[in-house]
Amino acid sequence: MISQRLYIQLIIRIILLSVTALALSFLFVKELYAFSFLVFLVFLLQTILLIQNLNHTNRKIAYFFNSIKNEDFTLRFPENSGLKSFDALHQSLNMLNDVMQKVHLKNQTQEQYYQEILKHAEIGILTYNNKGHILFANPKVEKLLNYTPLNHIKQLEQVDKNLYELFISLQPFERKLFQLTNERETIELSIKSTELVLNGKVLKLITIQDIHNELDKRETDSWIKLIRVLTHEIMNSVTPITSISESILKYYKDEAGVVSTTDIDKNKIHTTVKGLEVIKNQGNDLMSFVQSYRSFLNVPVPDKKIIKVEDLLEKVKVLMFPQMDLNTISFGIEIHHKNLEIYADEKQITQILVNLCKNAIQALKDTKNPVVTCVLGNTNEGKKYITIKDNGPGISPDIMDQIFVPFYTTKKDGTGIGLSLSKQIMHLHGGNLTVHSVLNKETSFSLFFE
Repeated sequence: MISQRLYIQLIIRIILLSVTALALSFLFVKELYAFSFLVFLVFLLQTILLIQNLNHTNRKIAYFFNSIKNEDFTLRFPENSGLKSFDALHQSLNMLNDVMQKVHLKNQTQEQYYQEILKHAEIGILTYNNKGHILFANPKVEKLLNYTPLNHIKQLEQVDKNLYELFISLQPFERKLFQLTNERETIELSIKSTELVLNGKVLKLITIQDIHNELDKRETDSWIKLIRVLTHEIMNSVTPITSISESILKYYKDEAGVVSTTDIDKNKIHTTVKGLEVIKNQGNDLMSFVQSYRSFLNVPVPDKKIIKVEDLLEKVKVLMFPQMDLNTISFGIEIHHKNLEIYADEKQITQILVNLCKNAIQALKDTKNPVVTCVLGNTNEGKKYITIKDNGPGISPDIMDQIFVPFYTTKKDGTGIGLSLSKQIMHLHGGNLTVHSVLNKETSFSLFFE
């Protein structure tokens, strides 16, 4: 309605200017120069008034927007000036000012709310631009790095030169672990980078978390699980040896001492031989177990080179032919990303893949239409992966957290170091080995590479 009034007023002024211009032209043609001069003055006056009116309105609007830009919402225009068109415009600007003030107050409230959340977060958060200027750093990150205030990432050199170099080289969506030592303590930091665009500017968002306590807890849990398994295996081997030794000893020694050779018959000798054979076998099993433990602790440093994953999977497929009943088990390869290459030790990665395929084949023993599939591709974060999956019975949730524990096994003839060794090899490659299982549907083991 307000704009309509201004529009009508503007049209009336233009029509009057047009009529005056026509009258001026008519009088000039009729050579009535005296009247023409008077009409020209009227035309000039109308033009000046129109320009003044427009300039006056424009100045008010410009002043209004400058106030909004400077977050000054105290500006008020008079709504009873006597001029209906201006009163309507003033009313409109005042209403817009009230709306903008409410929006501004709401945004300020939300900003304070988010600021309080970030201040009390247990994770350090900071953002910086491409010039290294830190735009935001919450108190937690300053506490973790033991430096305040943080204005530029160059200041991190004073905290730790290696930390600064890590920040410089950190790529978007990359996660790094860093051990920071200061005069108070040594802490383990998990540092993750994310890229975001704000107001057309690319910023880096860095989250920093102290995982020292978490690592301590996991390390303790791992030792407890390992000791439990070691105790179980050693006791299983030593208990029969102790029991049989005591039984044999009774044949040759009683309360009076060593028995006479005349009291030893063929039956006792025969039983003694059998007992010694059992002791020997148990001793060999124990030695084999110790040897497995030694091999687990002495994994060689990976001899890395560029490997074409498609060729590697074809090689694994050939190696698995003797293990499979080709009439029943289907073995396939899915390629989600062609020409994928990894920087790894080919022998070690082949060992992992063959071990996982063997596990999958063994799990499919009683499965109808068994299928083993090798999948390769890239994650959304750019990590390369190789997945071995099967449609077997799956892994029970009760033992899911145990399968990577060294020497834990559910197989009668298993050593229990295959999966734990595979995980250790992946850690040496800077990657990871994960498992996902849905009972009676699918089990998948995935190798992730940086």
